[in-house]
Amino acid sequence: MTTRVSDGMRPTQALSIGLWVVQALLGLVFAGTGVWKLLTPIPRLAEMIPWAGQVPEAFLYATAVSDLCGGLGIVLPALTRIKPGLTVLAALGCAALQLPAIIFHFSRGEAANTPFNFLLVALSLFVFWGRRYRAPIPPRA
Repeated sequence: MTTRVSDGMRPTQALSIGLWVVQALLGLVFAGTGVWKLLTPIPRLAEMIPWAGQVPEAFLYATAVSDLCGGLGIVLPALTRIKPGLTVLAALGCAALQLPAIIFHFSRGEAANTPFNFLLVALSLFVFWGRRYRAPIPPRA
């Protein structure tokens, strides 16, 4: 995947720092949530998030693996500069992952649980936009 700075403009230092901060936060949230779901026994998870005990284990673990991969993908390719375009795709994937989560919560009458999901969508799309168009990470030479 090729990336470029649009309009020939260079990213500001503030934008670059902001993108790294958001990427780190999203990485911690997504990877942390994935590890937490994978390592916490389901009955204990169900005490904290009731839906965890009401869905098939495979569904719960699939969301955990998706979270973990998204969290790693939004940080590691850019940090290592190995295939940094994968960070762009991971950011888009993290945003896309939240859309079914929002629908899931609305379908269960849990709309009050969705503001954080909407925030994750916005932050993920910010990273997508920033790393795709304004401050792409060049690959290692």
